[in-house]
Amino acid sequence: MSLKKTRVFFLKQERQYHEHCCVPMCTSSSKFNGVLSFHGFPRDVQLRKRWLVNIRRDKFTVTAHSKVCSLHFTEEQIIPPKTAVGKRQLQKGAVPVLFQWNDYSIPSPRLSVWDRVSTPEPSAGDEQLMDCTPAADHDYSSVPEPAFLDTAVDKHMQLEEKIDALMKEIQELKLLSTFGIERFAQSDVNIRFYTRFPSYRQFMIFWELVEPSVHRMVRVSRAKAAERMNEAVTSVRPTHMRQSLQPIDELFLFLMYLSVGLKEQDLANRFNIHTSTVSRIITSWTNYLYTLLGSVSIWIDAEIVKAHLPDDFKDFPDTQVIVDCTELKCQTPSSPLLQSEMFSTYKSHCTMKGLIGIAPHGPVTFVSSLYEGSVSDKELFRRSGLADLLTEDMAVMVDKGFLITDCVKCKVYCPPFLKKSSQMPAPSVLLTQKIARLRVHVERVIQRVKENKLFDSVIPLSIAGSINEIFAVACLLSNYQNKHLAKAWVK
Repeated sequence: MSLKKTRVFFLKQERQYHEHCCVPMCTSSSKFNGVLSFHGFPRDVQLRKRWLVNIRRDKFTVTAHSKVCSLHFTEEQIIPPKTAVGKRQLQKGAVPVLFQWNDYSIPSPRLSVWDRVSTPEPSAGDEQLMDCTPAADHDYSSVPEPAFLDTAVDKHMQLEEKIDALMKEIQELKLLSTFGIERFAQSDVNIRFYTRFPSYRQFMIFWELVEPSVHRMVRVSRAKAAERMNEAVTSVRPTHMRQSLQPIDELFLFLMYLSVGLKEQDLANRFNIHTSTVSRIITSWTNYLYTLLGSVSIWIDAEIVKAHLPDDFKDFPDTQVIVDCTELKCQTPSSPLLQSEMFSTYKSHCTMKGLIGIAPHGPVTFVSSLYEGSVSDKELFRRSGLADLLTEDMAVMVDKGFLITDCVKCKVYCPPFLKKSSQMPAPSVLLTQKIARLRVHVERVIQRVKENKLFDSVIPLSIAGSINEIFAVACLLSNYQNKHLAKAWVK
């Protein structure tokens, strides 16, 4: 045998004779240390898996030469040899527990995830130890370590927070895509624009007044709406449209129709409903508010009026109501007879004419029905029925066109006429100025009512059957939507 082959033979024998520990970061070998004992992996599958997990080599392929030295076992786990030359054995079920990464000390029992404290910051020595990373075949145990579980809990909490944030964002986007009162809850400017109420809070106060009886509303049926709109009852409804709205959104839709003057098709597109549904909502809420608000008496007793009489009326202390007329332009009817009756020489157009009365401190206390535009102020006052509410101890303040002295039993404050004189006397001028300065407040209230954009355009004859109710509702709503006419009048 040659010298080279002889050397290879002895090297193989030497490798087979010497044993090495397979635990990461352990360099123990029987060649340099005859005191240590080396133990093979158990045959039991579960026990062997526990060995691999503890030594952090769960992906390690176990062979007959794979050994774990006695440094990784406690003294209680090792059985001393019976003879001086005997080998040390392991107790049944023994598992290696002492390693370099736990300073060869017995680890404390593992706590539950919820009982653990935060992991302390690593020291300089620990950082150096962490740099000694084992070989790539180690996956550091298939059983999660405490630090890993803590990290998992933190990640889980972060995911929950992210989910909550995304859900909130989805709700906000859904709210923005849905046209309703809640969309503008944070914007009093938009609430004022769409509803004439000064703020969302005041709108909700009004809603609390009408909500208890909403369920008793008599709604217009689809058949009547179809007949009114001259459309078939069996019209096809797109599947993407909503079938109904919440009652508060129905009120919001009606106020938009009245305040902004939006057309039914525009409202249908905004609320994603059918045009016939918009028509039914408008008609139903017109009748409902006309009945509900009209059931509350707005006529104020003379004692209450005097108790709230502004100082500006000290020269007219018995004034009960200030009245004036207003006209709404309407579509010209095809009938020449109706045209002649509805034509107003003042507006040079076909109009509908109504009378509004307010108390001296500002609220609307009387609303008449609408009549043809050709009727005179005196005739309208006589038809309205206001004269029946006035007694001898009251007084009514009117403009020059109301020649109603012979129609009422009470006093009438009216600006004097020039008569046959070439110049009005000084007392008459002062009286005219005083009455004009106080009577202007009824014109301001009428302006508030006509700020509803529905009355800006020409009223179509298709809603002539409900225009009386709409006009009355607009006048009654002005008592809820507006503040006092003059701050000085507030007591």
